[in-house]
Amino acid sequence: MKTNRRPLRSLVLTGTAIVSLAGLNAAPVFADPVLPPPLTHSDYLFDGAPSPALVDLGRMLFFDPILSGNKNIACGTCHDPVRGTGDGLALGIGEGGIGFGSSRRTGEAVTGRVPRNAQPLYNIGARAYRSMFHDGRLEPDPDRVFQSGFWSPAREHLPAGLDNLLAAQAMFPVLSPIEMAGQKGENPVATAVAEDRLADAWAHLAGRLSATPGYADMFASAFPRIRNGAPITFVDAANALAAFQTVAFRSDSSPFDFVLRSGDTRHLSAEARRGLALFYGKAGCSTCHSGPIQTDHDFHAIAMPQIGPGKGHGQDATYWSASGFTARLEDEGRYRVTFRAEDRFAFRTPSLRNVARTGPWGHAGAYDTLEDVVRHHLDPTAALVAYQPRSETLPKLGKVIEQTGRGSSLIFRLVNPRRRTAFNLRDTWVQHSDPLRARLLNASSLPPRSLDQTEVAEIIAFLETLSDPTQEGRSDLVPAAVPSGLPPQPQPQTDLPE
Repeated sequence: MKTNRRPLRSLVLTGTAIVSLAGLNAAPVFADPVLPPPLTHSDYLFDGAPSPALVDLGRMLFFDPILSGNKNIACGTCHDPVRGTGDGLALGIGEGGIGFGSSRRTGEAVTGRVPRNAQPLYNIGARAYRSMFHDGRLEPDPDRVFQSGFWSPAREHLPAGLDNLLAAQAMFPVLSPIEMAGQKGENPVATAVAEDRLADAWAHLAGRLSATPGYADMFASAFPRIRNGAPITFVDAANALAAFQTVAFRSDSSPFDFVLRSGDTRHLSAEARRGLALFYGKAGCSTCHSGPIQTDHDFHAIAMPQIGPGKGHGQDATYWSASGFTARLEDEGRYRVTFRAEDRFAFRTPSLRNVARTGPWGHAGAYDTLEDVVRHHLDPTAALVAYQPRSETLPKLGKVIEQTGRGSSLIFRLVNPRRRTAFNLRDTWVQHSDPLRARLLNASSLPPRSLDQTEVAEIIAFLETLSDPTQEGRSDLVPAAVPSGLPPQPQPQTDLPE
């Protein structure tokens, strides 16, 4: 039977025996790792080559705060190409924040933290992706129940015309009150979202772009339909954002990619070679981190610690009772998409490309070091029980507002300073609750594995070979200016990683 996977030429394959790399004076390695095929242009949307006009437009949109309700945050704020296409924070400060990376703080009062870690974007334009977001709540709809062709939280409100799954994903952060939209009454976008008028929210953003001469010209250059007089829609913006991300964050020039193309590991260190053999052998990492971008695109519960506010899932009201804030704090992950018991606390397997640069790690950013997250996978139960959040993992929030309801109206008011201690309990409530932690433990499906300190170091050495030197320090992607005239975010050549 023909296979599209390749054995390594530099390994002597002798079944399950432990053998040496010929002629390299290396320590023994576990034999017979079989690797995925290398990435090619056809593995990417647009076959890796969308039109330059579409990419240029997407680049401007990605770093322009014009897409946020209050015009104070951009996609690039939380997906900074200098910070591993994330923000360097366990849980970000979205709308209302100021600064970038670990120096980001609240400017205006905020309702809280973004409840999940900003996902890295490397190779996000790969065709292999069959869902988006940590819980996969955006997926293709092969039966086309909805005109858009996608299952999504917007259901029938998601419009047709989206080129691909990545474009569909771009429709949603601009609707999130805590990420980009803001709160009801602050701006027309936020108000439309709060009133479940999603089409109006997207239309208002498209109107902003149409009224900006620089963007009107760029949309006309990128879309013949618009050049011939059709109106700009937010679907057009989403398609451009997908094109830019496909090109900008393509990552297939790491040392590991050389291995995939050549089948030759001799340019890797002996430690990394042994780590590669462990990853694809004894350690079992490739069971889930499979394929050329090292994800099975599936969902697994592995008892990853939860810090922060969660997604408001579950029925536990102990925080509510203890604090007086009407909130439930669990994040049940994939279960809230499928409502299948086996999906409770399951999250999508992340790609490992450039993983050494994309911390903090975990759906809530609980782990600050790559070694810690590797060790969690060896024994999730012991790791969760022992986990203690560090005070510096979550930056302090300044002014906080709480949302309350009165009749059909929403009321936003500053949290009384005397209640802040109770509010702050949410950051570690789940981890410090024995019953809630037990739910995570009971759902875990990852069995323990035994590796010694040397083997852990070898796996980390291999993971570091997934770092693509062409993707390091990509401040050049941030334009010096954007058509709206607003300062692009993050600001070029400033606020580099600490």
